[in-house]
This record gives sequence, C-alpha cells and structure tokens, in this order.
Amino acid sequence: MAPRTVLVTGAQSGIGRATALLLAQQGWRVGAFDLTVPDLAEAPEAAGAAVPIHCGRLDVTSTADWEQALTELTAGTGGVLDALVNNAGVISAGTFVEQDVDTHLRLVQVNVGGVIRGARLAHPYLLRSPQAHLLNLASASAMYGQPGLAVYGATKSAVKSLTEALDIEWRGTGITVTSLWPLFVRTAMVDEIKDLGTTRRLGVRLGPEDVARQVHRVLSGRRRVRSPHVMVGAQTRLAAPLTRMTPYWLNRQVIGWLNR
Repeated sequence: MAPRTVLVTGAQSGIGRATALLLAQQGWRVGAFDLTVPDLAEAPEAAGAAVPIHCGRLDVTSTADWEQALTELTAGTGGVLDALVNNAGVISAGTFVEQDVDTHLRLVQVNVGGVIRGARLAHPYLLRSPQAHLLNLASASAMYGQPGLAVYGATKSAVKSLTEALDIEWRGTGITVTSLWPLFVRTAMVDEIKDLGTTRRLGVRLGPEDVARQVHRVLSGRRRVRSPHVMVGAQTRLAAPLTRMTPYWLNRQVIGWLNR
C-alpha cells in the first residue's frame, strides 16, 4: 500500500517536530511546514523513514502559503491528503491589559485563523482520501478561561467549537475531525508561561513525544474516538469530566485558587 500523506504545521520544534518525526518513522509521507523551513530531513530520527520528509515554509495566516504547501505536498499523490495536523500556534502570557491589542490579535490570527485556513483549504484534498482526518491542536485552556492567558484560552475555545461543528458537518464525507487537549507540554511556548500560577501549581508533566504518540494513535485508528475531543495526559483526563460535572461557581473558585 502507498504511504498515507500528512501535513503538519508548526513542525520546526516542539509538538509539531515530534509529530512529524514519529509519523515519518511509522511510514507516513510527511510534509513538515513552519515559518522557517524545518530541518527535519537531516534529523537522525528521520534516517529510517520509508519516505523522506518533505520540508517547506508555511505562514498559516497566509492563504497563498497554504495553497502552495498543499500543492507541493500532494503533487505526487494525485491531490490526495490523508491527514492535516493543525498544530501551529503562539502564546502570550500576562494580564489582559498588560498586553496590547496587536499582541492579542496575533494570537487570534495564528491560533484561530490558521486553523480555519487549514481546514477550509485542505478540505478538497482531504475529500480525495478514503480515510481522511483533520486533527486540530486545542488545549486544556479551553475548559475554563485562564487569568494570564485570556486570549490564548479564547482561541483554543474557538478551536474546540470549530472542531465540534465540522465533526457534524463533515459526517458522511469520509473526513474524521478531532481535537487534542494537552495541558502544559515541555516546549518553548511553555517557557513563556512558567511563572503563571497554574503552571507552578500543576507542573509540566507532558513532553512533545507524549502528544505525538497520541496524534499517531488517533490518526492510525488505534484509539476509538467517542468524542471529537481527545484528552492528553492524566491531568486533563481527570479535569475534563470534573469541570463538566461541577457547578460553575466551584470551577470559578478552583481556577481562582490555581492562579494565586
């Protein structure tokens, strides 16, 4: 069988890099894209890949960049894309008024606009696959608004809602739509929020490889998905049902305590 083709955004480092390398090791035809062309093709972990990793530049806020990346990657597949991992994202920590409007809107443009562009522009390519998958990286921050991460959490809530809508809209098209919800992951992004109360109290217990393994399980169909949302890590798996079951006032109290 021909290898399945996947496009991974934000693949220069962190979760995107770990995901691209793992999928390549597992026999996928991987397109790794970022603002700076990823150097994955030379990485030792890519040495055993059945198909060389295709690396390219992609600004997820640019429609033209998306069109170019999709055309490049699927040139040898007859325009077929089997999976898109919408991973690229940015973060900014601090109170809402400490950060200027342009900083807030940059988060929206990348974390929401990038996911929307990817989903919409990749749709015709995904339709050509008999088992296509759109996988969006959300976050545990979507469970409840986080002081210090107000706009970041809002962007991940938007990803949550978009995933739920497309899961229903695209039902019957052959495209599965899923979001992954990790808590804090050891990446450069988390270094920017290490002084937040929630980060200090809950710790950073996941590595990029943990999320990458979950991506692989979901895309390979090894995990039965009963919901469009997949919790990553013990903390998130525990917090998600508790947040849904406990009253609003208690969730508010807990979040307030975590952020002292």
